[in-house]
Amino acid sequence: MTDSKKSLNFIEHIIEEDLGTTHKKEELRFRFPPEPNGYLHVGHASSICLNFGLGERYNAPVNLRFDDTNPAKEEKEYVDAIKRDVEWLGYTWDKECYASDYFQQLYDWAILLIKEGKAYIDSQSSDAIAQQKGTPTEPGVESPYRNRSVEENLSLFEGMKNGEFNEGEHVLRAKIDMASSNMLMRDPIMYRVIKKDHHRTGSDWCIYPMYDWTHGQSDYLEQVTHSLCTLEFLPHRELYNWFLDQLYDNTSIRPKQREFARRNLSHTVVSKRKLLKLVEEEIVSGWDDPRMPTISGMRRRGYPPAAIRNFADTVGIAKRENLVDVSLLEFHVRDELNKTSPRIMAVVNPLKLVITNYPEDKEEWLEAENNPEDESAGSRKVPFTRELYIEKEDFKEEANKKFFRLKLGGEVRLKNGYIIKAESCTKDENGAITEVQCTYDELSKSGSGTPESLRKVKGTLHWVSTKHAFEAEVRIYDRLFADENPDGHKDKDFMEFVNPDSLQVIKGFVEPSVKNAKPGDQFQFQRKGYFNVDIDSTNEKLIFNRTVPLRDSWAKIKE
Repeated sequence: MTDSKKSLNFIEHIIEEDLGTTHKKEELRFRFPPEPNGYLHVGHASSICLNFGLGERYNAPVNLRFDDTNPAKEEKEYVDAIKRDVEWLGYTWDKECYASDYFQQLYDWAILLIKEGKAYIDSQSSDAIAQQKGTPTEPGVESPYRNRSVEENLSLFEGMKNGEFNEGEHVLRAKIDMASSNMLMRDPIMYRVIKKDHHRTGSDWCIYPMYDWTHGQSDYLEQVTHSLCTLEFLPHRELYNWFLDQLYDNTSIRPKQREFARRNLSHTVVSKRKLLKLVEEEIVSGWDDPRMPTISGMRRRGYPPAAIRNFADTVGIAKRENLVDVSLLEFHVRDELNKTSPRIMAVVNPLKLVITNYPEDKEEWLEAENNPEDESAGSRKVPFTRELYIEKEDFKEEANKKFFRLKLGGEVRLKNGYIIKAESCTKDENGAITEVQCTYDELSKSGSGTPESLRKVKGTLHWVSTKHAFEAEVRIYDRLFADENPDGHKDKDFMEFVNPDSLQVIKGFVEPSVKNAKPGDQFQFQRKGYFNVDIDSTNEKLIFNRTVPLRDSWAKIKE
């Protein structure tokens, strides 16, 4: 077996086997079929990467198909958001399709099944139908309407289509087997009445096909070769095949449904219902809140699309569900941003530092690398003056030998600048330090080539000039849930695990080079983490989101 064969996941093995038996390579076609009833999340991102990744691997087209069969929950807003998300992830679809494209064909096929005695109108309530379904260990009970005549079924179905009946008054069911061990085969509903306008077809229809009837037939019409679903659809495969059996003509490609396990991400939830609750209860600011696991949220937070694709590739495809630590996703985010993000100096918790022996009217512009990982990124000039801001956490009056930042009597180097020594500090009436007074070694300037500039000190601090710094709002985001599996507690509601410290809003200062930064621009705040400019920013006010810290702070907590 070749190395390339060994690297195949089980879905790819299935495709390879099919290429040797039932399919030709040029016939391969995949699809990503979201329902436009909400925003896509990280689980959808994995499915997008799987389907479009297969398209890239086999040079095969991939359809983007909107499974728009429930006008009560679906909106064009979601269609537009989904298209934007797929494009942002870096993929291009071959055909943009909609289940609603096939409403007439699906209706015509339903008529055919009625005429063949394989579908009937049931006039019972939804509760009665559910009760008659039976249990996994007990067979169902046939509907009293199961043996209606073909003529009556056709007449009622046409009446449903023409809007003559109320919602819930009648449904169309497939006539299969009420004793089947698979409860989905116990005469599943194919059509129901929904009297709401559709985002594409308006008021043309007031009956809408169910997922199981729609999905396989849409695959068939589009000549999709491999219909890939998550594991909860495994029981649906039998019904998927039954519907195809009734229509397949042996002259075209027959789709094959196969299932893979969800990738559940730690410290989050992906149920649309639960995400909606977070929005409605204002735990988050909206679907694109940077703490949300939606693709919109990840984009706003500053996650690069390449990081999400690399994460999906690393996790791979499995047959069993597992909980993937969000730290793995954050690792890929850091890895990508480290290559691409310009470095800047920013202080997010400022403490004033005065270099008492530096001339009050002196101003220098020091050379600083934009990105040491990218030689082509060049450099910039950073202003240096007598008064600076440093991080409060970088100074202590007294500290042990393991504290390599600034302390009274101790020395550190200011990045790209000079070695300074802390001489004294000023406190307010509560004893909080408000200012540190230092002296500097004039000959120790970085890169000057003097013996003093080569002198080694253990600590290096970032800083910004108080005269030139721009004030910015800094939003420090952390994990939305403190528990790694908020969905995994039968006796507790997931809302009990919301992390109260998932967002801190603080005032910081940034160097003047980012004065004209635009929403979406990404930077590494040296020694602090990766940040991007939020869409709430204006020309008068810069707002930065922390994408990820430089290191996984949660790893320390777990230790």
